[in-house]
Amino acid sequence: MIKESKTIAEVAGPLMLVRDVENASYDELGEIALPGGETRLCKVLEINGSDVLVQLFESAAGINLKESSVRFLGHGTQLRVSPEMLGRVFDGMGRPIDAGPEIIAEKKLDINGLPMNPAARDYPAEFIQTGVSAIDGLNTLVRGQKLPIFSGSGLPHAELAAQIARQARVLEGESNFAVVFAAIGITYEEADFFASDFRRTGAIDRTVMFMNLANDPAVERIATPRMALTAAEYLAFDLGMHVLVILTDITNYAEALREISAARKEVPGRRGYPGYLYTDLANMYERAGRKRGFDGSITMIPILTMPEDDKTHPIPDLTGYITEGQIILSRELYRKGIKPPVDVLPSLSRLKDKGIGKGKTREDHADTMNQLFAAYARGKECLELMTILGEAALSEVDLLYAKFSQEFEKRYVNQGYDTDRSIEETLDTGWELLRLLPRSELKRIRDEYLEKYLG
Repeated sequence: MIKESKTIAEVAGPLMLVRDVENASYDELGEIALPGGETRLCKVLEINGSDVLVQLFESAAGINLKESSVRFLGHGTQLRVSPEMLGRVFDGMGRPIDAGPEIIAEKKLDINGLPMNPAARDYPAEFIQTGVSAIDGLNTLVRGQKLPIFSGSGLPHAELAAQIARQARVLEGESNFAVVFAAIGITYEEADFFASDFRRTGAIDRTVMFMNLANDPAVERIATPRMALTAAEYLAFDLGMHVLVILTDITNYAEALREISAARKEVPGRRGYPGYLYTDLANMYERAGRKRGFDGSITMIPILTMPEDDKTHPIPDLTGYITEGQIILSRELYRKGIKPPVDVLPSLSRLKDKGIGKGKTREDHADTMNQLFAAYARGKECLELMTILGEAALSEVDLLYAKFSQEFEKRYVNQGYDTDRSIEETLDTGWELLRLLPRSELKRIRDEYLEKYLG
């Protein structure tokens, strides 16, 4: 039921107070009618009796208090969904911005979906190939997993996000794979980079893109990731597709949440973020996964920039609690020219053991992964010793480990943003590097695999 009110009492920045409203509900969508016939959207933030505080989606300029009116639409923000969404670009509110026609909706879904019921979850177990060796070989992504990328200001997370969106696939049922890409609070240049990159490579055909720019309203920034997840749920659980959701940048989302919380005069928590930041992020992240009885799945890669490269900042800290691991980008590797600069030692995929091995990747994957981790960690220690004590203080084996760690960064981690490596190529590259070490040092690999793959 549509409710109309003409009693706009006050407008202060992005907030507007409307009096004498009956039966409004929290998060309900409203439509402001201006004297000239223009309409703008707003959303209910707070209700006090018949007084309703709404947040404007656009500028307050031009709103005449006496001659403007508000219609409350009786529902929250909705997304029109259809199989035609694939290959299209939308703004943060789900409106097409690619000069294409309006979507003929199969259904309209409320974007405030619920986290997946733990009792209905299926355990993630199938390998997803991203084509990036540092992820596929050492911190494997599994279908239904939530694996965030922790980046820093100025690091190339946009290039890595575009690369994963282009290259990611499940090895079986490849045609049934889709990507939902949501850019939150990005600049026009970044938006243009993503859109042109996806069109250039043809990845747009299997992708649904949502673009929220830095000059768009904060309230729209809150809606964008929920739009993306609603589209993903439709593709996965209605159409039976395997969907990879990439959200960049979660830090911009959290900043918008803080801005709206401050406007509502809520008591701030850590660093000024609202006390419910953990709950809000969890509600969003936990919409990903696999459901029993459904063929489709949602795998999520949220990307966030850590303020001042601080892993203890509330946003990466809380994200790490909720998700199953993290991929960390290194400023040191970036300065060395390593692309992508993935720091494999502090990175972690908690479900990697579930998605590798015979029938999933290759029988030798687990052993080579453990050996590469151990050898790279020791090589880094040897390089540090060499810096302090000089090369002469190291044994022959230590020098081999030091050389291994340098070659590992150059040949395994460093692959550029246009190279798509299959899992076989990644594993073979690992074996090539392990040949730099004496066979007696490869203690984490079974003899049968040494015989078969070491040559």
